[in-house]
Amino acid sequence: MLGSSYWQEQGAQVVAHVDAASEIQEKGAQILNDLFDSRRDKLAGTKLSEPDITFESEFVVTLGGVRIEALHLGPTHSPGDIVVWLPTKKLVISGDVAFHQRMLPIFEYTDTDGWIDTWSAFLALGADIVIPGHGGPTDYDKVTKYTRDYLQYMRDEVGEIIDNGGELQDAYGIDQTKYSYLDTYFELARQNSGRIFREMEFE
Repeated sequence: MLGSSYWQEQGAQVVAHVDAASEIQEKGAQILNDLFDSRRDKLAGTKLSEPDITFESEFVVTLGGVRIEALHLGPTHSPGDIVVWLPTKKLVISGDVAFHQRMLPIFEYTDTDGWIDTWSAFLALGADIVIPGHGGPTDYDKVTKYTRDYLQYMRDEVGEIIDNGGELQDAYGIDQTKYSYLDTYFELARQNSGRIFREMEFE
């Protein structure tokens, strides 16, 4: 929403899921204003942009004889996250549905349980190549280890704390050192613990 205006000016049509479009309409202006406060120089000329086309479950185009499917598989990292699937190439551009070189971030709106459930549909595509939103091309085994398996590990650990009557402070002590070599580990590990605890506390 903060870069697509450039492509629209070149004549491209921007496609997004309806949930992403709603987020942009409701929160986009405030997000841009907040960023201007801290990154004014880097955001010079940046303007908010809304998608030209929205869809609910899938949007399909054919380019150069290649079928390209934009798919909403279910809840994941953010509202309206989609993947772009090229069935004849067995290639999926996952965006923030899948991570492997950076620790994934949990936000207030992230549905970690839904993300784990959605993973089955992601694997069912049958991709040989996965291109994540961050990091180089990889495969299912790698992104499963650092996305679904990480989420499951954290939910299991938080669930045990809650079952034993623990509190938020206990969640901050969850041992995530086996992921410490991932980029953004030191920025996100503690934050993820707290947000998953607050999410699961009322499930």
